[in-house]
Amino acid sequence: MTTDESFQDYVPVDQWPSVSTMIDGFGDQTLPASPALAGTTIVLHGEQDQHFVLAFNDASSLTWTTGTGSDDDASADATYKAIEARPGIFIIDFVHGAAQQMCDVTVIVDRNIGAATVAVSALHLESSAVKGSTEFTQARIEGTDAPFHHRSTALVGKRIYYRYSDVEAYEHIYLNAGTFVWHCLRGGEKGLADVDRTLTFEVAEDLYIFFWTEHVMTIESVLLIDLREQRSIGRMFGWDDTTQEPLVLPFNSRLTVLNTTEYPQDHHKH
Repeated sequence: MTTDESFQDYVPVDQWPSVSTMIDGFGDQTLPASPALAGTTIVLHGEQDQHFVLAFNDASSLTWTTGTGSDDDASADATYKAIEARPGIFIIDFVHGAAQQMCDVTVIVDRNIGAATVAVSALHLESSAVKGSTEFTQARIEGTDAPFHHRSTALVGKRIYYRYSDVEAYEHIYLNAGTFVWHCLRGGEKGLADVDRTLTFEVAEDLYIFFWTEHVMTIESVLLIDLREQRSIGRMFGWDDTTQEPLVLPFNSRLTVLNTTEYPQDHHKH
């Protein structure tokens, strides 16, 4: 058997490192924050009459209000980062709360047409362990009649290589509309792989919101995958059992589509 360092084998879950091993390797989110939203307010109306207001006080602070548009609405002040992924399309991320009450909110909004997706990741106790969950709401900017972002199968069959930093690289294999494989090729989780639940929504041509939740580690990931610009932009949010603290990991990557699987013509025959 080869002893080369590149040889990788199955890694049992009890030998996995702490989730925080990713933080140093991923490094900082290198894409610049956009000041374009400073001084503006975006009012979003959700598909089930939800009401969201993002009041951008300046280039880095906002007031986030949720509810039904009544006096009972809940508000929170937070520090945010907005990245303009494509002209007029922003991915906005911020956290509020602390410890197990922390939430990570990611809003993808297309100001060109008014469509938006709101993803709120939170923590909860499950059998004395801290787990995560993410709630998605499709919405539109007040005053527009934009179609909601819809589920997509456009990634299914693709195998994509992601370079998060000079030391961290992963591959994804998209199996079906709700399932993918991730595999660490280089970095702190080298050799680790798993199959997890996903959601994909189409934002624009070759631009997708992608979500995955991990069942081994407490990780909730929301990102934009841009096949045209060959990059991803997003965050991981979760809980580190070793430090007993929430984990917030903003990132971006350079991606390469390695291949796309096409089934033989007799695939549907019995």
